[in-house]
Amino acid sequence: MTRSIRPDAVLVQAVIAGALSFAHLHDLAAAAGQTGWKAWAYPISVDLLLVAAWRRLRSDGPSRLAWCWFLIALVASLGANVATAGFLDLQHPPAWLRFGVAGWPALAFLGGTLLAHSPTATDRDPGTPVPAAPDPVPDIEPDSAPEPHAAPLAAAEDTPALPAADPEPAPQVPAALVAHARKVADDHQTRTGSRIDSDTLRARLGVPAPMADAIAAQLT
Repeated sequence: MTRSIRPDAVLVQAVIAGALSFAHLHDLAAAAGQTGWKAWAYPISVDLLLVAAWRRLRSDGPSRLAWCWFLIALVASLGANVATAGFLDLQHPPAWLRFGVAGWPALAFLGGTLLAHSPTATDRDPGTPVPAAPDPVPDIEPDSAPEPHAAPLAAAEDTPALPAADPEPAPQVPAALVAHARKVADDHQTRTGSRIDSDTLRARLGVPAPMADAIAAQLT
């Protein structure tokens, strides 16, 4: 099945305008001293930079970088079209024209490199990460929920009461020790005028505190 070729007026107009601009750029480069294949490379460089900047504007949106190089390529193309219309003497081109044509390759190379390797809007904004869903919380029915005080009460009921500790029996004091303690107490009362206490008696006799208390109780 063959497809019929239908001419597009817009496409035909674009081809004609591109060919005329290409020829004007070639003639200007040749007049500025660029001969041979170099004169043909100039219009390709200008048109490619113009297309690259316009594509960057269409794909990533307006940006200073893309607009800057788009205007530079547009001025270069438009200037060549105007210059070849008789405004300049191409038989004797001015020095500034030769300077501009000679410096264009470096300028076009810089613009193409920046447009190709500068980060795009997609690279700068990777997007907001989607937060992870929280873990599901199991539903607990009111009837099956444990009573907070049931276990402690049951444990308290099941725990048997501890028996009361028997009072510690008083230590047995020998009679000889009591007699010696009485002499120490009398000597202390003679010297100080007051009765001896348990701490002093314990220190003088060198006995434990419970035994000193038991001796003091017998001295009263």
